[in-house]
Amino acid sequence: MPDQAVILIAEDREDDVLLIRRAFRRAGILNPFQVVRDGDEAIGYLQGEGQYANRAEYPLPALMLLDLKMPRTDGFEVLKWVRQQPELAGLRVIVLTSSSDIRDINKAYELGANSFLVKPMDFQNFVEMTRFLQGHWLQTSKAPQISRPPREQRLNPDRTPYRDSGDNRRQGG
Repeated sequence: MPDQAVILIAEDREDDVLLIRRAFRRAGILNPFQVVRDGDEAIGYLQGEGQYANRAEYPLPALMLLDLKMPRTDGFEVLKWVRQQPELAGLRVIVLTSSSDIRDINKAYELGANSFLVKPMDFQNFVEMTRFLQGHWLQTSKAPQISRPPREQRLNPDRTPYRDSGDNRRQGG
């Protein structure tokens, strides 16, 4: 059911989160959504780790709205990480950012963004954009199945994923 599809919003600015909430409400969009404040939280949510381990409370999203300029791990790194996870390869990721820099647009698409939207300055345009997001990405477009990455797949200290291949790399040998 499209109005039950969870939307994950990765946005560090509280005023933008409030604007998105207001726009969704004004547009009549009833979808539940979860908010994470930086890239590390976004990855933790998608992995189902820590406070996000309960999938009944924090289900996998059908759609992710991803800001690029976030603290700690930025949106580009989150997007890169998502596309390296076979279980999440089908997650529809919409970059929603204030940047209209062509380098950011190109990089986002190169890393696998499904769409790149610049945050509208006018509230009514924001409402219309959220209606479009819901109509296209949650009602018309059909989503592939996604699942949580396996437990043995974690991030190295340099934020790159590794897979437990049975060798001794994890134990230093």
